[in-house]
Amino acid sequence: MTDAELVRAVLNGNAHAFTELVHRHSPSCLRFATRMLGAREDAEEATQDTLLRAYRALGSYDPATAFRTWLFAILANRCRTALLSRTRRTRWVHTDADAVARSAVPSHGPDTELRLELTRALAALPVEQREAFLLKHVEQLEYVEMARITGTGVSALKMRVQRACSRLQQELGEYGNAGQ
Repeated sequence: MTDAELVRAVLNGNAHAFTELVHRHSPSCLRFATRMLGAREDAEEATQDTLLRAYRALGSYDPATAFRTWLFAILANRCRTALLSRTRRTRWVHTDADAVARSAVPSHGPDTELRLELTRALAALPVEQREAFLLKHVEQLEYVEMARITGTGVSALKMRVQRACSRLQQELGEYGNAGQ
């Protein structure tokens, strides 16, 4: 069954059809949320909240839009809200960066180091650039779909992706040069 058919089945009283939608889309939602929020627990909460909100709002779903696009619009908003909330909470907490660096668990090889460096570089991007980069290069969405999800114009999204790529290249270039 297509996503639209599953939505129709849910609206007709078949709650199990929503389980199929969850199985289809929760892995990509969790992947996106984890990379947006940086913490698995926050990503799981955002994904769960997104799926609950989607279930409650299924009546407003327009089958002319891909279900994934509609769902990611909810998820992107949820991630933005979580990041804003986190920023407000952490303003009151002072972190000693040197102490955090000294307490880090040592990595186990170059792959782990690179993965950590990629995670750090992604987290350093402004939220709008990180969101655009992840939607384009991780979720492999077209710019038109990204525009529907974010409510941002295609040209602005292209610029965000370009700036994110440039910044990541710069950040990771420094990483690569540090090992020489």
